[in-house]
Amino acid sequence: MTSTDKLPTRRENFSEWYNQIVQRAELADYAPVRGCMVVRPYGWALWENIQGALDRRFKATGHVNAAFPLLIPKSFLEKEKEHVEGFSPELAVVTIGGGETLEEPLIIRPTSETIIGHMYSKWIKSYRDLPVLINQWGNVVRWELRTRLFLRTLEFYWQEGHTAHATSEEAEAETRRMLDVYADFAINEAAVPVVSGLKSDKEKFAGAVRSYTIEAMMGDTRALQSGTSHFLGQNFAKAFDIQFLDWNNEMQYAWTTSWGLSTRFIGAVIMTHGDDQGLVLPPRLAPIQVVVIPIYKSDQEKSLVMESVERVRAELAGFRIKVDDRPEVTPGFKFNDWEMRGVPLRIEIGPKDVAKDSVALARRDIPGKAGKSFASQQNLAQQVAQILEDIHTSLHIRALAFRQANTYDPVDYPELVEAVTHGWAYAWWCESPECEAKVKDETKATTRCIPLDQPDRTGSCIVCGKPARRKVIFARAY
Repeated sequence: MTSTDKLPTRRENFSEWYNQIVQRAELADYAPVRGCMVVRPYGWALWENIQGALDRRFKATGHVNAAFPLLIPKSFLEKEKEHVEGFSPELAVVTIGGGETLEEPLIIRPTSETIIGHMYSKWIKSYRDLPVLINQWGNVVRWELRTRLFLRTLEFYWQEGHTAHATSEEAEAETRRMLDVYADFAINEAAVPVVSGLKSDKEKFAGAVRSYTIEAMMGDTRALQSGTSHFLGQNFAKAFDIQFLDWNNEMQYAWTTSWGLSTRFIGAVIMTHGDDQGLVLPPRLAPIQVVVIPIYKSDQEKSLVMESVERVRAELAGFRIKVDDRPEVTPGFKFNDWEMRGVPLRIEIGPKDVAKDSVALARRDIPGKAGKSFASQQNLAQQVAQILEDIHTSLHIRALAFRQANTYDPVDYPELVEAVTHGWAYAWWCESPECEAKVKDETKATTRCIPLDQPDRTGSCIVCGKPARRKVIFARAY
């Protein structure tokens, strides 16, 4: 496969389109261990920008970063019954260390509630120690059977926030606050429109009282869970004896939360914005925001063009900029290469542009001639900033319009079955596990979330016809 080979179109084969983009844009590659991935520098730069955007938000809300061990005693996971049952099929277990059988097997963390709960029980003694607001950036391992780069791999990278509070109300408020942080990030950094909602009991995190999620529609209309926030109640506090002396000098169990967003979000960016030419990256997260392509035929033209290129590079120093001056490939090759990598804005400078003191601009979100324009080299930074803002807005509007066009409001069960074959169904649900299971068994669609924004009326369950007080999104998902 070379960069000149044509991508399969999204309509022809969305899955293969996705797999080829990840590799041809050099975001990631397959590792020697089945189901694992190597994140390449371009993909890691994208992840670093995601990290930076989230980390700023976490710290602005009072959270601090820490690091906890990769290895967890097996007995820790067994302390919270629902938690261990939820994760047991996905666990990787270490039984030998230093050439000897271990007294107690160790689990490679699938998530860190247990080890962090253990530490919080040592650190929290009084209401004065609360709240504890800690985030961790790290990797986890879950033994997935069906894997796909970024979307589902054995090992992946993420952040996981873990907080402890004196009251149920504070913990619930924290859970919802972090859900809002995720939604703000998705919309305002990634231009990915999301629906914030509550997970059903069947779909919630193992060990949580309530789980909240942001759900996004991908380019094939499937849903992707893009970030989750969990109210854990006192489940883990009781399992790990996280107790504190309250204002009345009485011992109480803390109330805890956890929340996370992973490298899976890179998959969300690819599948929300990408097109048949490759990646389309939102400007605020793109590793390279502007690529400059010099165009010349002779040494004399090269000298004039490169002088102009250097001025433009200096003018645009405030952006993440790349000058592609590779002599061994043609400008046309470079255009295709950077389109595949999704760079938001391309600037072309040739001898005619130098003579006119101008540049040619090509927006990645608008292919072909429609996305091309010319601009003066004077005040170029201001013009580029505005174009990048316009691209972000355009991407969000387009993705939101796509979701709205592919979300249906079925009036009966046959319409629901039809709707989830090519989109989302937004329908009344009585919230019974039986109706939820029937939809999943017969359509492969699951309850993605009960949106926080609800109609101010009640209805009848789309499955059984019984009274329903809330609507839910049913969809097939990654």
